[in-house]
Amino acid sequence: VQLQASGGGLVQAGGSLRVSCAASGGTFSSFHMGWFRQAPGKERELVAAISRSGGSTYYAESVIGRFTISRDNAKNTVYLQMNSLKFEDTAVYYCAESGSSRYSPPRLPSSYDYWGQGTQVTVSS
Repeated sequence: VQLQASGGGLVQAGGSLRVSCAASGGTFSSFHMGWFRQAPGKERELVAAISRSGGSTYYAESVIGRFTISRDNAKNTVYLQMNSLKFEDTAVYYCAESGSSRYSPPRLPSSYDYWGQGTQVTVSS
C-alpha cells in the first residue's frame, strides 16, 4: 500500500485549503482513513478520521466546524477540506490507513498501518 498526500501550501489566516491523499496497492474501501498533523516540537495528533464506508467520522475538538473529511472510494482518495484556517493549524499533515475491524475509525497513531509522506500546511498570521 502506498499513500500519496498532496495539496498543502501557504495560506493566510482565515483562508481555505484542501489536501488529498491517493491510495494505491490495496483495497481502499477496506480501510479506515485518518488525517494526522505534527507541528515542530509537538506530538502527532489525529485531526480527522473516516470509516470505510464514510458513515462514521471523527474530528479533533480544535477543528470541529472548520475541517471536513471525506472519501471517494471509486477514486481511492481521501480529502480534508480546511476552512477558516488559523496560525496554529500550521503543521505537516499525514494521511494514514487502518485495517481495524471496528466500525468506527481508530484514534491512536499506533492503530494505523500505512502512512503517507506528509504535506506541509503553513498558515500565515
